[in-house]
Amino acid sequence: MKPTDLVITKWGARYRGLHFPCAIGRGGIGEKKGEGDGITPAGRFRLCMIGVRPDRVALSSLIPQREIGPSDIWSDDPKDPGYNQWQKGRSTRFSHEVLRRADPLYDLIGVLDFNWPAAKPGAGSAIFLHSWRKPRHPTEGCVAFCPDVLAWICASWDSRSWVLITG
Repeated sequence: MKPTDLVITKWGARYRGLHFPCAIGRGGIGEKKGEGDGITPAGRFRLCMIGVRPDRVALSSLIPQREIGPSDIWSDDPKDPGYNQWQKGRSTRFSHEVLRRADPLYDLIGVLDFNWPAAKPGAGSAIFLHSWRKPRHPTEGCVAFCPDVLAWICASWDSRSWVLITG
């Protein structure tokens, strides 16, 4: 473990020598059982990509960035051929997350490599780093932070860093 690794526990997060509160899945940290279980998966992950709403967030980062557009979605339906992928177009019959939201939850998202990019249907869809609804309010399995902390993590990310989620 390096100081530049982001360590997530049920008690909070540690990064670059600082401690932060964070929110985890309503099912706690553990082994992911499948779609909708509310578990934040334990493990070692890469922060592979960030999504940014350019009308709300300006961010300079070494992480590859993608703009979140008005029709962007993330498929969470194991029956979808594009399961666990970023897609365009809201006119789909498959279950999905809308990435461009009225609230600030997904103004900045960090995409971890949990079951991505080569997704196994039903193993659990995207685990994002994103903004929280309110301090420590449980997520569906993602890890959520205060928006300023999330922006700082993404801006200062080192390509050799890992996200370590431990029970």
